[in-house]
Amino acid sequence: MPTDGGRIEAVLFDLGGTLVDERDFAGWAELARGIRLDLIPEQLSEAFAEVEAEVDAEPLRFERDAGVVEFWRRVLARASGAPVPAGAAARFAAARASQREVPATLYSDVRRCLDQLRDDHRRLGVISNSTSEAAVRRILDRAGILAYFERVVSSGTEGVAKPDPEIFRRALARLDLAPHRTLYVGNLRQTDALAARNAGLPAVWLHRDGTGFGEDPPEITSLLEVPLVLHELERAGSAFPRPPVK
Repeated sequence: MPTDGGRIEAVLFDLGGTLVDERDFAGWAELARGIRLDLIPEQLSEAFAEVEAEVDAEPLRFERDAGVVEFWRRVLARASGAPVPAGAAARFAAARASQREVPATLYSDVRRCLDQLRDDHRRLGVISNSTSEAAVRRILDRAGILAYFERVVSSGTEGVAKPDPEIFRRALARLDLAPHRTLYVGNLRQTDALAARNAGLPAVWLHRDGTGFGEDPPEITSLLEVPLVLHELERAGSAFPRPPVK
Protein backbone atom coordinates (compact mmCIF):
# COMPACT_ATOMS: atom_id res chain seq x y z
CA MET A 1 0.00 0.00 0.00
CA PRO A 2 1.21 3.58 -0.60
CA THR A 3 3.13 4.96 2.34
CA ASP A 4 1.33 8.30 2.00
CA GLY A 5 -2.17 6.90 1.46
CA GLY A 6 -2.02 8.27 -2.09
CA ARG A 7 -4.38 7.45 -4.90
CA ILE A 8 -4.23 8.29 -8.57
CA GLU A 9 -7.46 10.24 -8.86
CA ALA A 10 -7.60 10.76 -12.61
CA VAL A 11 -6.34 9.51 -15.95
CA LEU A 12 -5.86 11.91 -18.86
CA PHE A 13 -5.50 10.59 -22.40
CA ASP A 14 -4.17 11.73 -25.73
CA LEU A 15 -6.71 11.42 -28.57
CA GLY A 16 -5.39 10.29 -31.96
CA GLY A 17 -3.36 7.10 -31.85
CA THR A 18 -4.44 6.51 -28.26
CA LEU A 19 -8.25 6.48 -28.11
CA VAL A 20 -9.19 6.75 -31.78
CA ASP A 21 -7.49 5.89 -35.04
CA GLU A 22 -7.79 8.99 -37.23
CA ARG A 23 -5.60 7.65 -40.00
CA ASP A 24 -7.26 7.46 -43.42
CA PHE A 25 -4.64 6.31 -45.90
CA ALA A 26 -7.10 5.71 -48.74
CA GLY A 27 -8.61 9.14 -48.21
CA TRP A 28 -5.18 10.75 -48.01
CA ALA A 29 -4.18 9.08 -51.28
CA GLU A 30 -7.24 10.68 -52.89
CA LEU A 31 -6.30 14.10 -51.48
CA ALA A 32 -2.74 13.65 -52.75
CA ARG A 33 -4.07 13.36 -56.29
CA GLY A 34 -5.28 16.93 -55.87
CA ILE A 35 -1.64 18.04 -55.72
CA ARG A 36 -0.66 15.68 -58.58
CA LEU A 37 0.82 12.89 -56.50
CA ASP A 38 -0.22 9.36 -57.41
CA LEU A 39 0.23 7.41 -54.15
CA ILE A 40 -1.17 4.18 -52.79
CA PRO A 41 -2.38 3.78 -49.20
CA GLU A 42 0.45 1.37 -48.32
CA GLN A 43 3.06 3.98 -49.27
CA LEU A 44 1.36 6.58 -47.11
CA SER A 45 1.01 4.18 -44.19
CA GLU A 46 4.72 3.39 -44.11
CA ALA A 47 5.77 7.00 -44.62
CA PHE A 48 3.36 8.29 -41.97
CA ALA A 49 4.72 5.90 -39.31
CA GLU A 50 8.32 6.80 -40.09
CA VAL A 51 7.79 10.56 -40.10
CA GLU A 52 5.61 10.51 -36.99
CA ALA A 53 8.45 8.83 -35.07
CA GLU A 54 11.02 11.28 -36.47
CA VAL A 55 8.96 14.37 -35.63
CA ASP A 56 8.21 13.06 -32.14
CA ALA A 57 11.97 12.88 -31.55
CA GLU A 58 12.22 16.65 -32.26
CA PRO A 59 8.81 18.06 -31.22
CA LEU A 60 10.05 21.60 -30.57
CA ARG A 61 11.74 22.13 -33.92
CA PHE A 62 8.79 23.72 -35.72
CA GLU A 63 6.05 26.17 -34.80
CA ARG A 64 2.58 24.62 -34.82
CA ASP A 65 1.30 25.80 -38.23
CA ALA A 66 4.63 25.39 -40.01
CA GLY A 67 5.03 22.05 -38.25
CA VAL A 68 1.80 20.68 -39.72
CA VAL A 69 2.89 21.61 -43.25
CA GLU A 70 6.39 20.27 -42.70
CA PHE A 71 5.01 17.03 -41.30
CA TRP A 72 2.91 16.42 -44.40
CA ARG A 73 5.70 17.57 -46.73
CA ARG A 74 7.92 14.88 -45.21
CA VAL A 75 5.20 12.22 -45.39
CA LEU A 76 4.33 12.97 -49.01
CA ALA A 77 7.97 13.16 -50.05
CA ARG A 78 8.80 9.91 -48.27
CA ALA A 79 5.78 8.16 -49.81
CA SER A 80 6.45 9.43 -53.34
CA GLY A 81 10.24 9.18 -53.26
CA ALA A 82 10.55 12.69 -54.65
CA PRO A 83 10.78 16.24 -53.23
CA VAL A 84 7.44 17.90 -52.44
CA PRO A 85 7.29 21.73 -52.35
CA ALA A 86 6.04 23.34 -49.14
CA GLY A 87 3.20 24.97 -51.11
CA ALA A 88 1.91 21.63 -52.30
CA ALA A 89 2.14 20.22 -48.78
CA ALA A 90 0.25 23.25 -47.47
CA ARG A 91 -2.56 22.64 -49.98
CA PHE A 92 -2.73 18.99 -48.93
CA ALA A 93 -2.82 19.93 -45.22
CA ALA A 94 -5.56 22.51 -45.86
CA ALA A 95 -7.65 20.01 -47.82
CA ARG A 96 -7.28 17.47 -45.03
CA ALA A 97 -8.22 20.06 -42.38
CA SER A 98 -11.32 21.07 -44.34
CA GLN A 99 -12.74 17.55 -44.39
CA ARG A 100 -16.04 17.53 -42.53
CA GLU A 101 -15.86 14.01 -41.17
CA VAL A 102 -12.46 12.89 -39.90
CA PRO A 103 -12.38 9.10 -39.40
CA ALA A 104 -12.64 8.20 -35.74
CA THR A 105 -12.27 4.45 -35.38
CA LEU A 106 -12.22 3.38 -31.75
CA TYR A 107 -9.35 1.07 -30.83
CA SER A 108 -10.60 -2.27 -29.55
CA ASP A 109 -9.13 -1.83 -26.06
CA VAL A 110 -10.59 1.62 -25.36
CA ARG A 111 -14.09 0.99 -24.08
CA ARG A 112 -13.08 -1.82 -21.73
CA CYS A 113 -10.30 0.37 -20.30
CA LEU A 114 -12.63 3.32 -19.79
CA ASP A 115 -15.28 1.12 -18.20
CA GLN A 116 -12.74 -0.27 -15.73
CA LEU A 117 -11.49 3.19 -14.84
CA ARG A 118 -15.00 4.54 -14.40
CA ASP A 119 -15.99 1.56 -12.25
CA ASP A 120 -12.91 2.30 -10.14
CA HIS A 121 -14.11 5.90 -9.72
CA ARG A 122 -11.26 7.51 -11.64
CA ARG A 123 -11.88 10.90 -13.22
CA LEU A 124 -11.14 11.01 -16.95
CA GLY A 125 -10.06 13.68 -19.41
CA VAL A 126 -8.39 14.31 -22.76
CA ILE A 127 -5.43 16.53 -23.68
CA SER A 128 -4.99 16.69 -27.45
CA ASN A 129 -2.88 18.56 -29.99
CA SER A 130 -5.80 19.30 -32.27
CA THR A 131 -7.75 21.97 -34.11
CA SER A 132 -10.13 22.86 -31.28
CA GLU A 133 -11.93 21.55 -28.22
CA ALA A 134 -15.15 21.43 -30.24
CA ALA A 135 -13.46 19.28 -32.90
CA VAL A 136 -12.17 16.84 -30.27
CA ARG A 137 -15.61 16.60 -28.70
CA ARG A 138 -17.15 15.82 -32.11
CA ILE A 139 -14.65 13.01 -32.67
CA LEU A 140 -15.25 11.55 -29.20
CA ASP A 141 -19.00 11.81 -29.73
CA ARG A 142 -18.85 10.01 -33.09
CA ALA A 143 -16.72 7.32 -31.45
CA GLY A 144 -19.37 6.97 -28.73
CA ILE A 145 -17.11 7.78 -25.75
CA LEU A 146 -17.61 11.52 -25.10
CA ALA A 147 -19.68 10.86 -21.96
CA TYR A 148 -16.71 9.24 -20.21
CA PHE A 149 -14.70 12.46 -20.10
CA GLU A 150 -15.08 15.25 -17.57
CA ARG A 151 -12.76 17.67 -19.36
CA VAL A 152 -11.34 18.08 -22.88
CA VAL A 153 -8.35 20.34 -23.49
CA SER A 154 -7.22 21.09 -27.06
CA SER A 155 -4.07 22.87 -28.19
CA GLY A 156 -5.99 24.69 -30.92
CA THR A 157 -8.31 26.27 -28.37
CA GLU A 158 -5.61 26.89 -25.77
CA GLY A 159 -2.96 28.30 -28.09
CA VAL A 160 -0.35 26.05 -26.50
CA ALA A 161 0.52 22.50 -27.50
CA LYS A 162 2.26 19.43 -26.17
CA PRO A 163 5.12 19.04 -25.29
CA ASP A 164 4.77 22.43 -23.56
CA PRO A 165 4.02 21.65 -19.88
CA GLU A 166 1.57 24.55 -19.80
CA ILE A 167 -1.16 22.58 -21.55
CA PHE A 168 -0.93 19.89 -18.87
CA ARG A 169 -1.04 22.53 -16.13
CA ARG A 170 -4.20 24.05 -17.60
CA ALA A 171 -5.95 20.69 -17.68
CA LEU A 172 -4.96 19.98 -14.08
CA ALA A 173 -6.15 23.42 -12.95
CA ARG A 174 -9.56 22.96 -14.56
CA LEU A 175 -9.97 19.59 -12.94
CA ASP A 176 -8.50 20.81 -9.63
CA LEU A 177 -6.03 17.93 -9.64
CA ALA A 178 -2.49 17.60 -8.31
CA PRO A 179 -0.05 16.43 -10.99
CA HIS A 180 1.27 13.51 -8.95
CA ARG A 181 -2.30 12.21 -8.54
CA THR A 182 -2.94 12.21 -12.31
CA LEU A 183 -1.73 9.64 -14.84
CA TYR A 184 -1.22 10.63 -18.48
CA VAL A 185 -1.40 8.12 -21.33
CA GLY A 186 -0.34 8.87 -24.90
CA ASN A 187 1.03 7.13 -27.97
CA LEU A 188 4.08 9.37 -28.53
CA ARG A 189 7.18 8.93 -26.40
CA GLN A 190 8.41 12.55 -26.35
CA THR A 191 5.31 14.61 -27.12
CA ASP A 192 3.06 12.68 -24.74
CA ALA A 193 4.79 10.60 -22.07
CA LEU A 194 8.01 12.52 -21.46
CA ALA A 195 6.22 15.86 -21.83
CA ALA A 196 3.67 14.88 -19.19
CA ARG A 197 6.42 13.69 -16.90
CA ASN A 198 8.18 17.03 -17.32
CA ALA A 199 4.96 18.66 -16.12
CA GLY A 200 5.04 16.52 -12.97
CA LEU A 201 2.58 13.78 -13.94
CA PRO A 202 3.30 10.07 -13.87
CA ALA A 203 2.97 8.97 -17.49
CA VAL A 204 3.12 5.90 -19.70
CA TRP A 205 3.88 5.53 -23.38
CA LEU A 206 1.24 3.54 -25.26
CA HIS A 207 3.43 1.86 -27.89
CA ARG A 208 1.00 -0.45 -29.64
CA ASP A 209 3.71 -1.92 -31.88
CA GLY A 210 6.34 -2.11 -29.14
CA THR A 211 7.53 -4.76 -26.71
CA GLY A 212 6.17 -3.27 -23.51
CA PHE A 213 9.60 -3.49 -21.87
CA GLY A 214 10.64 0.16 -22.19
CA GLU A 215 11.20 1.94 -18.86
CA ASP A 216 12.09 5.52 -19.84
CA PRO A 217 9.24 6.30 -20.00
CA PRO A 218 7.34 3.17 -18.92
CA GLU A 219 5.93 1.47 -22.01
CA ILE A 220 2.66 -0.39 -22.44
CA THR A 221 1.23 -2.01 -25.56
CA SER A 222 -2.49 -1.88 -24.72
CA LEU A 223 -4.83 0.37 -22.78
CA LEU A 224 -5.93 -2.74 -20.90
CA GLU A 225 -2.68 -2.36 -18.95
CA VAL A 226 -3.64 1.05 -17.55
CA PRO A 227 -5.52 -0.27 -14.48
CA LEU A 228 -2.48 -2.37 -13.59
CA VAL A 229 -0.23 0.67 -13.99
CA LEU A 230 -2.45 2.60 -11.60
CA HIS A 231 -2.32 -0.11 -8.96
CA GLU A 232 1.47 -0.35 -9.29
CA LEU A 233 1.80 3.41 -8.86
CA GLU A 234 -0.42 3.35 -5.81
CA ARG A 235 1.55 0.51 -4.27
CA ALA A 236 4.74 2.49 -4.92
CA GLY A 237 3.15 5.49 -3.18
CA SER A 238 6.27 7.30 -2.05
CA ALA A 239 7.76 7.02 -5.53
CA PHE A 240 5.10 9.29 -7.06
CA PRO A 241 6.71 12.21 -8.91
CA ARG A 242 6.26 15.38 -6.88
CA PRO A 243 6.08 18.99 -8.06
CA PRO A 244 9.37 20.84 -7.47
CA VAL A 245 9.67 22.60 -4.13
CA LYS A 246 9.54 26.37 -4.59
